[in-house]
Amino acid sequence: MACGGKPQLQPLSGHALQRCGNLYRLPDRHSRTATYLVQFDPPLANRPDCGGVLEASMICPRCQEPLLRYQSYAGLVWQCARCGGRAVALSVLRKAVEESTVRTLWVAATQGRIRSSLLCPSCRKPMSQVSVGANVPVTIDVCELCQFVWTDAGELEQMPAAPPPVKPQETDLPPEAKEALAMAKVEALSRRARESDISEELPDSPLQAALLLLGLPVEEENFLQSQPWMTWLTAFTITAISVMAFFDMERAMRTLALVPAEWWRYGGITLFTSFFVHGSAFHLLSNLYFLLVFGDNVEDFLGHARFVLLLVLATLAGNFLHIAFDPRPDIPCIGASGGISGVVVFYALAFPYARVQLAYGWWWAWRWWVFSMPAWVMALLWLLLQLLGVTEQIAGFSDVSVLAHLGGALAGFVCWLLWRRAGNMVYCS
Repeated sequence: MACGGKPQLQPLSGHALQRCGNLYRLPDRHSRTATYLVQFDPPLANRPDCGGVLEASMICPRCQEPLLRYQSYAGLVWQCARCGGRAVALSVLRKAVEESTVRTLWVAATQGRIRSSLLCPSCRKPMSQVSVGANVPVTIDVCELCQFVWTDAGELEQMPAAPPPVKPQETDLPPEAKEALAMAKVEALSRRARESDISEELPDSPLQAALLLLGLPVEEENFLQSQPWMTWLTAFTITAISVMAFFDMERAMRTLALVPAEWWRYGGITLFTSFFVHGSAFHLLSNLYFLLVFGDNVEDFLGHARFVLLLVLATLAGNFLHIAFDPRPDIPCIGASGGISGVVVFYALAFPYARVQLAYGWWWAWRWWVFSMPAWVMALLWLLLQLLGVTEQIAGFSDVSVLAHLGGALAGFVCWLLWRRAGNMVYCS
């Protein structure tokens, strides 16, 4: 590491470079973004083919200047060319720093609540100050909302490094075989650059890749302070009651389903029992997936009691909106979608910059694109789909209660307004 932890300049020969402060810039007549030809040092060194790009939206919390974004071997990193400080996402930091250290940092940031004087480079809200540990006399800053870590020059180098990946032993091949293997790899890389290859875009985890191919969102990071007992208990109860209902669906619909024209029957208990019944295995599994993926973080934020209250209020709001506007009052309504919609909206508002992946592609062509987006963008896309579907339901053409989704979403929004500063953790908003 160079003195002060600053990036080392490496101008490329043959280019007319412009001096810009303590950097050199390669002018680009066709773009307003200038490419800075710099060499960043370990442990998050840039790839040889990647320089730094000045990003105006990321501001150094100390120098108040735009940060340079570069592609390291671990992922994207933002560094200040003046002071040498670096901003890095937790998911990237885990590849450069020991896993236990990163988890300790996150737990300390969410539980310690020590306000830092530095603002997050991304959202510009105060970060939390965290001590790495007794053996490492370093204090860094963490933004819980953006899940970004800011390290001053030299601090990252004092943290315990992640163990190097275990490389498989290479067999001793003849020179001709090695040359043929290298050419095959070059061809494969060239083909992937020209086409959208499924193995290059999808996550390494086979489970996450399968979920994306099924059209389900995948959460990129999932840091929890406590066990989401109520989320698990709710999922178990839904599964048990729904599976039992599958054996006698007619009786389940007669006794547990919500009938808008008779919502008060059995003392109004069907407003709640309909939450636990589902009409098919796909209906059940899709609702369970959204509950488990987003419910654990919401319960972690709110606590067990408030999480259950959120589910109850969202379920009631969704049911009453369905009762008020659905034109078919005699058709029974079942499912947990209304309550879970409230949980998803609360998640998007409480963790707007949590990253979520979605896949889009053509099965017949076997071509896929994986999009990584903030949770608030995902929620906005979902809301637009619901607004398009509500007209079909009001016209009597839909067998999905979009009104229940919207009612639950409204309850989730109201609960976020009431509880956004009363959760177990302090988040920038």
